[in-house]
Amino acid sequence: MLMTGALVLLGGCLSTDSVTRGGDRYPSDVIPFMDEFKIMLGNGVTVDALVGYEHESFFYDVQDDEGDWVVYKTPNSGVTSANSNNTRTELHQEGEWVPETGGRLTGTLKVMHVSTSGDARVAASYSTVVGQIHSGEGHENEPLKIFYKKFPGHTNGSVFWNYEINPEGDDNSGRWDYSSAVWGHDMSVVGSGPAEYPEEPADGIELGREFSYEVNVYEGVMYLTFASAGRDTVRFAKSLIQSEYPTRADIPAQTRGLFGPIGRDGVEREDAYAGELMYFKQGAYNQTNAKLPEDNIVWNAGAESYGGDIDMQYEHGAYTEVWFRSATVGAGTPPGAD
Repeated sequence: MLMTGALVLLGGCLSTDSVTRGGDRYPSDVIPFMDEFKIMLGNGVTVDALVGYEHESFFYDVQDDEGDWVVYKTPNSGVTSANSNNTRTELHQEGEWVPETGGRLTGTLKVMHVSTSGDARVAASYSTVVGQIHSGEGHENEPLKIFYKKFPGHTNGSVFWNYEINPEGDDNSGRWDYSSAVWGHDMSVVGSGPAEYPEEPADGIELGREFSYEVNVYEGVMYLTFASAGRDTVRFAKSLIQSEYPTRADIPAQTRGLFGPIGRDGVEREDAYAGELMYFKQGAYNQTNAKLPEDNIVWNAGAESYGGDIDMQYEHGAYTEVWFRSATVGAGTPPGAD
């Protein structure tokens, strides 16, 4: 077995501890639902059969004092999917469902690392997505993305979730996100210069601190629950079948400030994502990339990428790494039924 140093949370503080890697356990031994997912790795390769599978650079099992974890790791730059600028080591649910019938995804995790380079003015810099609902048809937009973000030099990072509108008609160019804070800031809080950071959130989440989420879609409504030891549990509810944003007057001020400068000011179908096929995604979807901020001040992070060399990126902190201890997937349930 290989012993490696890693940052783990002990008594509320990050410290170096021994982590065992390379035993005879696979991610599917830790999280049994792997037979219901495929994965895209940080090198752009898609793997369909995940039972008994691991990849030493992107997707593997580790053990620490708290038990076994599935590691999802991916660099700032590399090969990715056709519709994205961002690398991922991320599960993709094979089955699909519509909001009216629903589905449920849970995850217990800790984010161990986010990129230490990027442009502080860019909302996506220093962040990773750890859970998604993705539409499988139409515009193929994302009614849910769960983020973790931490600015360099800060102890506390933020957990927030974004809802992406599903624009009416054939034109998807006006799509935008609305961001809701769970702990810390929402996505719209950015720096005043490339290396000028906003105030650190007092109620945020450190790297290495465990938290959990539940995404429960039932009869067209998305119910979100976030929990972490020592913090109040936070809940949200959002309809996926009736839009809050069907006219220009409904566009929130947050959105006008963040997405207006890049020309994203569309309106949503009145029935939002009603009847569209959906699937869950989970893992590490790195939102920090090497694209030029001047071309897109929301999504182009301008981070270091070392020519796309993955080993060099890992060596210099140009990556994201997320550990999951447990996760489940299944049918949606009436809220409060558990």
